[in-house]
Amino acid sequence: MCGGQALIEGIMMRGPKKQAVVVRKPDGQLETQVKDLRFIKDRYPVLGLPFLRGVVNFADSMYNGVTALMYSAEFFPEDGESGEEEEESKLEQWLEQHLGSEKATSVITTLAVLLGVGMSIGLFFLLPTLLGAFIVLFTDSMLARNLAESLLKIVIFVGYLALCSRMKEMKRVFSYHGAEHKTIFCYEAGLPLTVENVRIQPRHHPRCGTSFLFMVIAISILVSTAVFAIWPVHNALLRFLAHLAMLPVIVGISYEFNRWAGRHDGPITRILVAPGLWLQNFTTFEPDDSMIEVGIHALELVLPEEKGTDAW
Repeated sequence: MCGGQALIEGIMMRGPKKQAVVVRKPDGQLETQVKDLRFIKDRYPVLGLPFLRGVVNFADSMYNGVTALMYSAEFFPEDGESGEEEEESKLEQWLEQHLGSEKATSVITTLAVLLGVGMSIGLFFLLPTLLGAFIVLFTDSMLARNLAESLLKIVIFVGYLALCSRMKEMKRVFSYHGAEHKTIFCYEAGLPLTVENVRIQPRHHPRCGTSFLFMVIAISILVSTAVFAIWPVHNALLRFLAHLAMLPVIVGISYEFNRWAGRHDGPITRILVAPGLWLQNFTTFEPDDSMIEVGIHALELVLPEEKGTDAW
């Protein structure tokens, strides 16, 4: 299985054994970074078991994704650095002096991942829980509260994606996202990786991170509704802590569903993945040929030598 992620003027691709980052620099040249993948499940096989592997792979994808994003950003420094950015540079220098360059980068990346996860939990879980608490002003029905929180999760998630899609800075990133999907589709169709073949492929992919996040939201609604029906919790803080406790289970189920959907194509599968595919209208745009070239180059760097070793 090959997958990827859009970056700032670039694409990261992951194969069964390698990860490649390809960035088109301001001068038009391609900068390439390739590294061998080391999986924690190889050291701890228990973490490769169903449901557990979902949580592990999600954390690993987040870490590697942020690392690749930071790498691509290095080629496009912002004009007019502020005092705050200079202070961050001093922090980076301090970390490098005390931890070394590699460990300092690891610490910064870990902090960025934790911040991103924290913001996501706050936006998609804490905020709906707090807003849903206002339903008690009108009714004490647990079903009504669960329904209100569920609707808020969906509205906030869709609204967030719609807002991001309208940001000028994100449109090129989402175009690279489209190039990544099209390139993977072309490879999975068994066609030669050429710009012409990639261009005609669809830009909506069932294994997309957007679809995965929607599935996390959807499954969280189902799981929390069932749990709170059995164990009614009215206190907003306790409800939020319960959501956090359920999150690893939800991520594990979502990951297994994505694996299943990636291996099957039928009427039921298409119905279940349809909402996630529709949401990709916000997170993928049609790429130009130069973006497709980046996707092709990145994918070619991670393809397995033996055909079929990347199958799910």
